[in-house]
Amino acid sequence: MLRDDDLPQRKVEKLLRINSVLIDRIDRLEETRGSAWSMFQAAVALEQEVLARTRQLEKAMADLSQRNRELAVARASAEEANRSKTRFLRAASHDLLQPLSAARLFLSALSDTQLDENQQELAQRLSGAFESVEQLMHAVLDISRLDSQRIEFHRQPVQVNDLFRRLAIEFAPVAEAKGLRLSFVPTHAVVESDPVFLRRIAQNLISNAIKYSNRGGVLVGIRKRGPMGWLHVYDTGVGIPAVDRNRIFDEFQRLNHDTATPGMGLGLSIVRRACNKLGHPIRLESEAMRGTVFRVGLPLVEARTEPRRKDPPDAAILALRGRVALVVENDAGMRHGYEMILRDRLGMVARLSGGTDEALATMGEEPPDVIVADYSLENGDTGLTAIRALRERAGREVPAVMVTAHRDASVNRGCAALGVPILAKPIRPAELTEILGQLLG
Repeated sequence: MLRDDDLPQRKVEKLLRINSVLIDRIDRLEETRGSAWSMFQAAVALEQEVLARTRQLEKAMADLSQRNRELAVARASAEEANRSKTRFLRAASHDLLQPLSAARLFLSALSDTQLDENQQELAQRLSGAFESVEQLMHAVLDISRLDSQRIEFHRQPVQVNDLFRRLAIEFAPVAEAKGLRLSFVPTHAVVESDPVFLRRIAQNLISNAIKYSNRGGVLVGIRKRGPMGWLHVYDTGVGIPAVDRNRIFDEFQRLNHDTATPGMGLGLSIVRRACNKLGHPIRLESEAMRGTVFRVGLPLVEARTEPRRKDPPDAAILALRGRVALVVENDAGMRHGYEMILRDRLGMVARLSGGTDEALATMGEEPPDVIVADYSLENGDTGLTAIRALRERAGREVPAVMVTAHRDASVNRGCAALGVPILAKPIRPAELTEILGQLLG
């Protein structure tokens, strides 16, 4: 039984317990408030840091956008400069190669005359100088075209034996002058490629092989391996050291600095560019002082017709005697050069004109046996226009050949539509004779 004096004591104890609980609760609340405050302060500091970093990022993005705009302007300027260079070279190629073509025709006519020993030496030196200038100009134009993003290739079946025959005519005198044997293995292979650039690839490989060979010879052939035909160019030259086998495909790179060896070191650069653009793999094997072989892989296609039999050169020339050739050429020097080659060397009748209207007047009622037309004439007139007009007047497809320094895809398409072969400037009289023999033989 509780006493009356115990009651206050119990109340005090109860109040102490309640007070202790309340104090604990208040302490926890204070701790919670402190933690929340700290979190709030941390959040405020973090927000400020985020804002600072955002401002920095926005500034960096603005700088990057400005740099991108500057780079875009610089790139557009560089592309326009490159296009301008390509347009200039394309437009200037005709004017640059025109005097070379006339000089080559005159030099060929001079070589056919009676010359004493000193004059023959001078004529040979002139021919070599023209050859060097021609190769350099072709190299510059080829590199310009291959670097252009708008270049168009015209892939078609190419009779390799026909290609070999033209290359033999072109390089036989060069190899003979160095005392080298130049051999082409006959073949019935037909490959798919751009015929103009395939010829340039082969020309540069053969020229290089002859240039760096002082004994033995050069052998050119094609080997079939599955779906591919591998064009081989063997030489017995000095060979290419392993450390130089990548360098030689760069511009202005030569194996040695011998000034007696002609060339600017552009040939293999053109070969690599053309092969890369056309998708033709290229291989190189070499052994020091024993020689080198270059291989170019070409897709084989089925031959639709048997290769045409080649008539002997004398028979081709005899077939041209007395035939009428109507020349459409606006340059007076070139007209005179054509006249000398066609009349004096080939025994043909040469009718000369400077444009379409003059050609129609010159033709009269009797159409010629063949038309030799330059592509670039005066006042927007072209060889294509002249050929179409002359054929329409004649009422039949008169055989024709287009002579041009232009390498535009539009020119190729126009000639292909008319079935007219193209002869590139500077003109080689031997090539002109061959193509006229093919058209009229």
